[in-house]
Amino acid sequence: MPSIKPSTVLGRQLGDELRRFRENAGFSTAAAAEVLDCTKGKISRMENGHVPVRTPDLTALIQAYGVEEPEARERLSALARRANRRRREGWWHQYGAVLGEAYRDQIAMEAICDSVRTYQVQLVPGLLQTEEYGRAVTVASRAWQTPEEIDQFVEVRLTRQKRLAGESPMEFWAVLAEGVLRQEVGGADVMRAQLEHMVAVAEQPNVTLQVLPFSRGAHSGMFGPYLLLSFPQVASLDLVLSETPTGNVWLEREEEVARYRALFDDARTTALPPTESLALIRRAAKEYQP
Repeated sequence: MPSIKPSTVLGRQLGDELRRFRENAGFSTAAAAEVLDCTKGKISRMENGHVPVRTPDLTALIQAYGVEEPEARERLSALARRANRRRREGWWHQYGAVLGEAYRDQIAMEAICDSVRTYQVQLVPGLLQTEEYGRAVTVASRAWQTPEEIDQFVEVRLTRQKRLAGESPMEFWAVLAEGVLRQEVGGADVMRAQLEHMVAVAEQPNVTLQVLPFSRGAHSGMFGPYLLLSFPQVASLDLVLSETPTGNVWLEREEEVARYRALFDDARTTALPPTESLALIRRAAKEYQP
């Protein structure tokens, strides 16, 4: 399946916007190259997110394309700044020793997106995990060996959860296969506390939880977990993070994203409604009582 490297995600968003403005202005890649006195290949690489867009080049292009609206110009400039400084900004940078590139990009995306929709087959989403549950998952992964590394990774996961609160919290909608509730992670006490925590978080108006019970049988979401991220900028592309055992993959082609939108719509309509889902989670939590 076609995909893009995580390190190019922000650049691709900027490049997509630049491509749209270029096409609306009737510029070919050759004409755009003349503006910057560069090759057509460089324009293509900029629009594909493979090379950074320097401020002078951005200024020249938006002027040539006739982008006059202050809001649009500022949006492009802000996106360029985020793309070019991504590796040097963000609270997650201090945890570089325990974070892989894909995970750093995921956190960077969460920092600027306005909604996340996810389907999970077996694990509680990281944004909903308690410290004890997250620690049990981290230890079981065997990706981190020392207590210090494990502590840092768990701290990262808990810090990510701040995006669900504050002045501008993201919208978070999770559809969980019933197996998420039944897979005992960390022991009965940890699971009971985890499920009770999920119910409490779901009381927030920006959080929606649904459970897809075993009784629903075969369905289109059986083939793996994913996240669908949406952004507030006009004309921005939604992005999909497909989670695999060998590494997460970013997808951003419109036909790919549309497929995952359809998968999520099918999952949420097949799952129990939120009220019934929370009732099922409460019952499952009681089953873990001694």
